Amino acid sequence: MSQTLIALVLFLFPLAYSPGPGNLFFAANGARFGFRSTLRATAGYHLATWFVTALIGFGLLGAVEAAPDLFKIVQLAGAGYVLWIAWCVLRAGISNTHRDARRASFVDGVVLLLLNPKAYVIITLMFTQFLAAGPVNHVALVLAITSVFTVNNFIAFTLWTVAGDRLAALFWREKSARRLNLFFGTVLAAVAVWMALA
Repeated sequence: MSQTLIALVLFLFPLAYSPGPGNLFFAANGARFGFRSTLRATAGYHLATWFVTALIGFGLLGAVEAAPDLFKIVQLAGAGYVLWIAWCVLRAGISNTHRDARRASFVDGVVLLLLNPKAYVIITLMFTQFLAAGPVNHVALVLAITSVFTVNNFIAFTLWTVAGDRLAALFWREKSARRLNLFFGTVLAAVAVWMALA
């Protein structure tokens, strides 16, 4: 099993650390409010990640495959949610950081995972590659893969959040902060379009 888990980490590395809805969401929130303010959303996202990954590993995927339109609905809902986040980032300035702007919550983290089609694609691909057939303790293997996947995502998202936080330190003036928000908002909007069309 140890060789499988090493191969799994190597497989997940480019997927988890490349820009995607989750990474950019946390980078934008880290830039907007700082690292500590994202901890509730991080907890929500990664608890949801663990449970959804385990459910898929234990066979929920079969139910989704029986209703292929469900995936398209989730895909479009996820794109809409990320587009709404992009709109909030684009509208934000620096002066309303502690008044009008809303920090990401635990529920935001859960919803982001549930409506993130990239996560479902990666989870499905991961299990098709690493859930071995034959005389293997499948329960232990599913739980191990699920845990490695979740921890790897947590590390990646933490790095993106810290990067956003550090970037914001360079853009602390009103005009610079608006440029940073414009950058993150535009990137998130592009991700939303990609999610809708993928």
